Parts: sequence; C-alpha cells; structure tokens
Amino acid sequence: MAGLLISRRNLLLGAGALAAAGWPLRMAWAAGAEEAPRGGRLVVAADSEPRTLNPAIVASNGVFFIASKVIEPLAEAMMDGEGGLAPRLAQSWEGSEDGLSITFKLREGVTWHDGEPFTSADVAFSAMEVWKPLQNLGRVVFANLDTVETPDAHTAIFRFSAPTPIQLIRNALPVVTSVLPKHLYEGTDIAANPANKAPVGTGPFKFAEHRPGEYYRLTRNDAYWGEGLPKLDEVIFRVLPDRAAAASALEAGEIQLAAFSQVPLVDLERIASVPGLKVVTEGYEALTYQLVVEINHRNEILADQKVRQAISHAIDRDFVVDTVFLGYAQAATGPVPQNAPQFYNPDVKPYSFDIERANRLLDDAGYPRGEDGKRFSLRLLPAPFFSETRQFGDYLRQALGKVGIDVTLVNNDTPAHLKAVYTDHDFDIAVGSPVFRGDPAISTTILVQSGIPDGVPFSNQGGYANAELDTIIDQAAETIDTEARTALYNDFQRIVVEDLPLINVAEWGFTTVASDTVLNVGNNPRWPVSSWADTALAS
Repeated sequence: MAGLLISRRNLLLGAGALAAAGWPLRMAWAAGAEEAPRGGRLVVAADSEPRTLNPAIVASNGVFFIASKVIEPLAEAMMDGEGGLAPRLAQSWEGSEDGLSITFKLREGVTWHDGEPFTSADVAFSAMEVWKPLQNLGRVVFANLDTVETPDAHTAIFRFSAPTPIQLIRNALPVVTSVLPKHLYEGTDIAANPANKAPVGTGPFKFAEHRPGEYYRLTRNDAYWGEGLPKLDEVIFRVLPDRAAAASALEAGEIQLAAFSQVPLVDLERIASVPGLKVVTEGYEALTYQLVVEINHRNEILADQKVRQAISHAIDRDFVVDTVFLGYAQAATGPVPQNAPQFYNPDVKPYSFDIERANRLLDDAGYPRGEDGKRFSLRLLPAPFFSETRQFGDYLRQALGKVGIDVTLVNNDTPAHLKAVYTDHDFDIAVGSPVFRGDPAISTTILVQSGIPDGVPFSNQGGYANAELDTIIDQAAETIDTEARTALYNDFQRIVVEDLPLINVAEWGFTTVASDTVLNVGNNPRWPVSSWADTALAS
C-alpha cells in the first residue's frame, strides 16, 4: 500500500514551484511509459454529466475530464524540460517579435476517428469559427485574432490585428486550442451539432457511448499517432454523483480511480489505509481552484460597494479553510492565487474578518436592521460541482445572517445552476469555483470584464462594469513586454480587491485516489484533464 501521499502544504506548493519556473513546463511522454503493460479497462468515477463534451466551446474541467481523451489541443502542459509545453497536434510554434503572428507546424500522419485526415484547415476553422467567437476562454485569448493562413496542409499562421503576447498564447495552448473536425462542423449550427455529445477527435481514445445516469465509454484508437499508445483498451467513466459512493466503490474494487477529490477530504486518512489504494496529490499543479462569491450587480443593494465590502468582512476565511477544506487550502487574498508568483501581487490588502466593521458598513449603506433583526434578503445559489462549494454555501448563509442579511439557499443540479447564473442571471449571490490556469487572461479576467455575452459559463454574468478595469484588461492582452504586462496585472488585482466585483475566499488543489494497479497517475500538471495516452494498468 502506497500510503497517504498528501499534506496540507504540498497541495499548493507544487503549483508554486511550477509557476516560479515559468509554468507550463515541457516533457515528452512520461519516462517509462513505453514499458507499461498494454491492455485492460480503467473504470473511473465521474460526478456529473456535462451538457456538452466539446471543450472547444466550453473549456471547463468537467468537460475536459472526459473529452480530453478524445479531442486534442495543439500542445499540452508537462512537468519538466525546455520550452514549456509538450507537442500534441502542433509539433512546433514560433511567434514574431512584433506579436502580430505565430506560426504552428502541425503533426503529419494524423487522422480523425472517422478516418479523415487532420490538416491545417481544421485548425483554421476551429480558431476562427469556434475558439474566437464561441469559447468561454478563447473569446479573450483570441480577441485580436484576425485570420489564420494555411499555406500548406501542415502549417497554420495565426495573424493578429493587434500585438498579442506570446506568453499568453503559450500559456493558453493546453486550455483553449482543442481542435475540431471541420468536415463535421462546417455549415452546421456549431453549438447544436450532434458531435458535441458524441465527439470525434484525433485523441488516443474514441467516444463509444453514453448511457445517461450510468456511464460514458471510450475505446482505444488503434490509429493513434503516438507510437505504442494508448496503453489502455477502454476507459469507463461511471456516473457517481454521490461522493461518498466513490469511496465505497474504490474499496469494493468496482472502480479504480477517482479524481478531483471525489473522495471527500474527511475520508482521505481512512482510505489511504486501505490495502491496494493510493492517494496522489500530483497532477493538479496547473489547476488552482478558487472559491468565490459571485455577485449579481443588477441587484440595487449589491451594486453598493459598501454592501459588498460588508459581505467580505463577514466571511471568516481561516474558518472556511479549516472547516470546509480541513486545512487542505489557503485563504485567498485576491483574484490571482498566491502559488502563481509570476503574476501574484503581494501588496493587495484583503478584507479581514470583522463583524463589527461589516455591521457598520451596512448601517452606513442605509440598510439598518428591522425589528426582526434583518436588513434585507438575498437568494444564494451554491455551485453543485463539489461538496466544498455546497458546504461553503451553508456557511455563507449563516455568516451573513449574523450581520442581518437573510439568505435563502437555492440548490440546483449542474445544468440548472449554469443556466440560472450564466444565462438567466436568476441569482443575487452564487458560490463559484473558477480555475486559475497559469495566466490571468486565460481564465481570470473574464470573471470581471464587462460585455461578456449571456450564456458564457464561468464568466462575468453579474453585470459588473468598470471602465478602468476593462482598459487594463485590454492593455494587458496587447502588451508584449513581460514586465509591463505583469505591472498591469498588479493593478488589475488591486482594483478587483478594492471594488469587489466578486469576493475571493479560498484557493485549493485536489487529490486523486487510485488503485495501486493504475500506472502513470498525475504525471503532468493537468493530468485529470489530459489525454491519459500513457496511463496503464499493471498486469
């Protein structure tokens, strides 16, 4: 038995080391992967069933968890080596000094799962017709993408209308460049294409079937471009919404792996003592989750900065870390996590836990307590993605009640929550869990930037608008000089913390629990959402 490979510190320290070295880093396929046995079925716990399996439209970990084995990006993040990235559908990339173009040399001899050849036309179509106009994160990264030239079948030249930092593009490649087959999407309603639910890709596994409420099944791609890969014959994602059920299924041998802390933190010490099981913290270094309070600024009460400040002062972040996360997290100071020193601004001044100050701010804002002790009422929608987000929702209701804010919890399943918050704006406050992916422009600025269309998941759907902040975001997206770009993001963090378009509470990593028979677990910093081409089962 491998024992408990986890501590309250190493969940976050690994990410800091990677970021300090200029994450993401580069490595070929994991050393020793060729020696791993071939064959077998890996059964994995899945706690949800995404509405789409198209990461080119919705770049979220819930989608990537399944779809990244089928649909590939241009490059993937890896643990070590020169250059920062491991090639996937692109073998090399080079940016111009003026930031106006980047040239990708694409992998030859790659075919789609239906047998059609992969070419630069697929990359150009994906970039111009999907990533830029439709994807939640690509809208930001490729905002200034003007054209994609394809001088031959294996060259794609991205040309930008304004300087675009190569630092940003490189950091974004694993997250925003999932390539789709042009021949299946061109001329269709892309958002409604059947391939969004039964994806066709170039990855090591083919999509086979989905039985709602039961499982997703992926099978080996015998024509995969990676020599000797994949190792597994089949991957089954068994739908287990109840996290306690994942621990039981692991102990019973019904599944062999549960990622994203699907085994509750409170059970880790016990599960680590079970013979044949191991707890692994590696593989999440590039996926720092952030616990945030999302705010609907259309609500006149919440549009008042004093009210938002009072809510922030009413939250005991240390208590949240100790009770909700059992210490496996750290209190947040702002929108960029502390384990990202390339961008983190240590001078931001977070709001302290101060009930007296919170009450005084609410009084000053013109919301005195009534005879029943209540000032006003809010509807709170906790994200159903993790037990931690739901538990924090319970805590937040109680914490705000202590300062006279009457909170009604509205618990929805994942599709209903996403629709209520990001399409219908049918909330006052919500608990969210955005992910910091190595660069503020990839997944963080979209949380506060104005003008985001309705329906874009994990974005600013609270109606917040700040012209100064928008200007900084736009400038950083076009600033090639790394130091100048970092300075802009220092200002970005200062304004977000002062004005509170949302409230950052905590930041955390995850754990994987797996059978000892599962090999090559956690060997890249986005492992749960990577291809698993070299993941194997011991014979």
